[in-house]
Amino acid sequence: MFLIDSKSGVPFYRQIIEQVKFAIGRGELQPGDRLPTVRQLAVDLSINLNTVIRAYRELEIEGMLDTQQGSGTFVSSRKPDINGLERQRMLDQILTDMLARASSYGFTIDDLLKGLQQRKENE
Repeated sequence: MFLIDSKSGVPFYRQIIEQVKFAIGRGELQPGDRLPTVRQLAVDLSINLNTVIRAYRELEIEGMLDTQQGSGTFVSSRKPDINGLERQRMLDQILTDMLARASSYGFTIDDLLKGLQQRKENE
């Protein structure tokens, strides 16, 4: 469910927070859904346990998650407030990653724009 991009420059805990918020916002995570345990997510992502703890703690402070001792961590009923700045930062990261990957294969920005336009027309 979660992916970590070690080359993005975004701290791992922030990546987890953003992915949880966007999954809730898109309806992929519903109120009451159980998240992986801290230990399991740390193992799955090959990251430090404290990184996951920090992400879950911040999401709990924001009211996105509820932790029940002995039962697990669950999505709360509160919807995330993903503001324009946060959305723009996420879009900038996606575009940066896409440009870097495309240029490594020899594609130009014009190639990408043409490809995106073609995809839009085919939808």
